[in-house]
Amino acid sequence: MAKVKEQEIPSINLLGSGTTVKGDIKLIGDFRIDGTLVGTIDCKGKVVVGSSGVIEGEIICQNADFSGQIKALVKVSELLTLKESARFSGDIVTSKLAIEPGAKFSGSCQMEANEHIQSEAKAK
Repeated sequence: MAKVKEQEIPSINLLGSGTTVKGDIKLIGDFRIDGTLVGTIDCKGKVVVGSSGVIEGEIICQNADFSGQIKALVKVSELLTLKESARFSGDIVTSKLAIEPGAKFSGSCQMEANEHIQSEAKAK
């Protein structure tokens, strides 16, 4: 009997303000963080860090918008946007980077082709 493969439906996930999570998170959909995460996020969608959000660790995703405080190694296969209130410290590997006036960035940035970032993330 043939197995019927269930279609994976991307979802929107939220880590609310006042919540702290320590550990690794792997997901297919989008993820918004208004709380604190210490660990790794491996996301097939978009990661949004709100102005009250704090991340320490590693972020691997397709797209990202950062408004909060991030201290991490970040690998974004498409577009990373540092919003005006963002406070970023760490290393970035991305295809495209947008930094709004007022955002703080301390670290290194390596611009690479989308395919290279995706294959590097899959190797982990």
